[in-house]
Amino acid sequence: MPRTQRNDNFIDKSFTVMADIILKILPTNQKSKEAFAYYRDGMSAQADGEYAEALENYHEALKLEDEAGDRCYILYNIGLIHASNGDHEKALGYYHDAIELNPNMPQALNNIAVIYHYQGDQAQEAGNSDLAESFYDRAAEYWKQAIRITPNNYIEAQNWLKTTGRSEMDVFF
Repeated sequence: MPRTQRNDNFIDKSFTVMADIILKILPTNQKSKEAFAYYRDGMSAQADGEYAEALENYHEALKLEDEAGDRCYILYNIGLIHASNGDHEKALGYYHDAIELNPNMPQALNNIAVIYHYQGDQAQEAGNSDLAESFYDRAAEYWKQAIRITPNNYIEAQNWLKTTGRSEMDVFF
């Protein structure tokens, strides 16, 4: 039984019913519909903290999904799981794959910046200021891209860019 059919709360059941209706009426092929079902089950498992199950579903969805716009969200979610598990290098790979398909995906750009900033903090704590500055510069570049796409978001990043002198823009929003 698909994961989404096991949901026992009203909101999850409502979402599942609506998603099933949309899936039935969408003018798309069966392969895309199956990909969406795997993606939906992956999101459900991810929300429950069942990361291994979510990854299995996302990878199945990737095998079936041909549309770049949909693939980028699958890749992004896989990146989220790897980041939450502390595997930042793997997460970066998936985020980069996502923005390769959709360069205007600010959430992936932001998450890349967050990882680079974290790596900068780690390098700073280890006493390697040059490496830390390199990571911070990378973080700044990705945050600037995300902010250009969604100027009213990432306020903390905007403040960090201003206070560290890494911003060429006076006002982001």
